[in-house]
Amino acid sequence: MAEGFRRLGHARGARPERQVVIFGGAGFIGCNVADAYLEEGRRVLVYDNLSRPGVEKNLSWLKERHGARLDVEVADLRDAASVRGAVRHAGEVFHLGAQVAVTTSLDAPTHDFEVNARGTLNVLEALRAMDTPAPLLFTSTNKVYGSLPGLRFVAGARRYEPLDPDIRAQGISERRTLDFESPYGCSKGTADQYVLDWARSYGLRATVFRMSCVYGPRQFGTEDQGWVAHFLLRALKGQPLTLYGDGLQVRDLLFVDDLVRAFQLALAKLDTVSGQAFNIGGGPTRTVSLLELLELLEELVGHRPDVRHEDWRSGDQRYYVSDTRKFQAATGWVPRVGVREGLTRLLGWLEELLRGRPTVPREPVPLETHAGGSWSPSP
Repeated sequence: MAEGFRRLGHARGARPERQVVIFGGAGFIGCNVADAYLEEGRRVLVYDNLSRPGVEKNLSWLKERHGARLDVEVADLRDAASVRGAVRHAGEVFHLGAQVAVTTSLDAPTHDFEVNARGTLNVLEALRAMDTPAPLLFTSTNKVYGSLPGLRFVAGARRYEPLDPDIRAQGISERRTLDFESPYGCSKGTADQYVLDWARSYGLRATVFRMSCVYGPRQFGTEDQGWVAHFLLRALKGQPLTLYGDGLQVRDLLFVDDLVRAFQLALAKLDTVSGQAFNIGGGPTRTVSLLELLELLEELVGHRPDVRHEDWRSGDQRYYVSDTRKFQAATGWVPRVGVREGLTRLLGWLEELLRGRPTVPREPVPLETHAGGSWSPSP
């Protein structure tokens, strides 16, 4: 438990109102999802073990904005009984909780499996035990496609481009063969497939989002996860930056507001999207290489960080851009926030963060088990 917080007892049985339950709800994406539903007047249960540095600040922010409509369960996905209790009054469930770093998975693969694969099975079984199972939206990753072996590229001065003209125009589609690589890819890929099969085998209403690079406010970026915010933080603080590989690798960026809207559309179109996986990202119109992002940072911040290069990391993709046409056809969704606008908005939030002189984490911390309980800031 983070320093300066305490657990309080709770009586969820006295609150039969259907909640939006968000596993990993104190994290960057989770707190943005929570905020959107709380703004609509919904009651939200955030389930998180608060192990990632900085996320207790997200809970304080939500509590200040929304008060009693926010419930918090401080617990771990590996605690099956606690997971079952959390979904008891669920109307919708977002499973965003995970061990998120490839590097951590390589150091502690058993831990990675227990959190990502076993934790997901706990969520699925908790939903299956409900009289009327709540719908589930699960966030997977583009890492289920591995390093995209066999995809051929040409290296330009600032970025890689695929030789296949269809991929260059549209990105990587869901037809791409799954090819798990790294323990993280294996654990998230396992969870991805379990969610799809529980929809098929048991009739759960569940959808999988295979996400690309999501960024935006409330993101405490590190070298291993949340790299866009990490780049901006390094630039703002005048600190050096490490690039793994040559910097030509390309990603599509999706601003978090556009992702939240995609989640809501998926739930609204559940009869259409249930039992399916969708690649979700900014798509071909919102791509950037690492070197191009450094150029943008120089424009926005006024300088770029000093850069040193290290070897490629396991499973790294030289080019990944989401082909989002399948989800667009099913729901009508298109991203609205462009890269420059999104970076400017994230930059403004990070500048406020640094002016407040909070502790900004630099390295991811492995998840630890916490006992269940409610949360509130200490007086």
